[in-house]
Amino acid sequence: MERYKEIERSIITTYRSRLWSKFMKAIKEYELIKENDRICVCISGGKDSMVMAKLFQELKRHSDVYFELEFIVMNPGYNKRNLDKIKENLEILNIDAKIFETDIFEVASIQTKSPCYLCAKMRRGALYNFAQGLNCNKIALGHHYDDVIETTLMNMLNSGTFQTMLPKLHSDNYEGMELIRPLYLIREKDIKGWCKRNELEFIECACKFTDEVKSDKVSSQRLKTKLLIKELISYNQFVESNIFSSASNVNMDMILGYKKGDKYISYLDDYDNKGE
Repeated sequence: MERYKEIERSIITTYRSRLWSKFMKAIKEYELIKENDRICVCISGGKDSMVMAKLFQELKRHSDVYFELEFIVMNPGYNKRNLDKIKENLEILNIDAKIFETDIFEVASIQTKSPCYLCAKMRRGALYNFAQGLNCNKIALGHHYDDVIETTLMNMLNSGTFQTMLPKLHSDNYEGMELIRPLYLIREKDIKGWCKRNELEFIECACKFTDEVKSDKVSSQRLKTKLLIKELISYNQFVESNIFSSASNVNMDMILGYKKGDKYISYLDDYDNKGE
């Protein structure tokens, strides 16, 4: 059996409950795929997007719903070592992906304020634009369960807002385009386990900034939040699931206010009516 077939088999056997079943649950629960969708699967080169691509290939083979797939890799300015590693893994995994070039790392790295924010925004725009050129109506990103809870907590601690990473979003700038996150229910540790079991190595953070700075000087807010969550587990073993569940268990009668679009609604707006 060819190596890529053994890797594919592990998804629906050894890791069926941890990867395949959770992938399918997210697809169905959040209605991520519809008939005649043309989905652009965005591969960064990391473990998350690569396993997502393999899960989509498996789904395509067995789904009763007709949809089409385009696999793409955006090169924002990877060094040769990282780009070669991505190409090597695409070949190992039997993923036929289109690679397109941008100068996003170069542009973002010269910014003195919020280069990471600018980079992320530019990358998202480039993906939408390229996907639209391929006549796709959806782009799929490899954010997983751990990304969701980290984002929720980061917003609370650093921005003073309660908002989470949603499983799908309509694009504000690209008409008819939608973003989906099919790994929404999958744990990062299980993706790592799948990689280790199949002896796969993927690139990690490959941005130009972190590539040029010593690792002991790089400490992102996401990494700090990840470490904080690990500490909190010693206090309550259900911390992770509670953070995740909180976004779908909001008691609107017990919050000071919330935003709906551009409008702010205060609990005082109908406070007296409730008393009556």
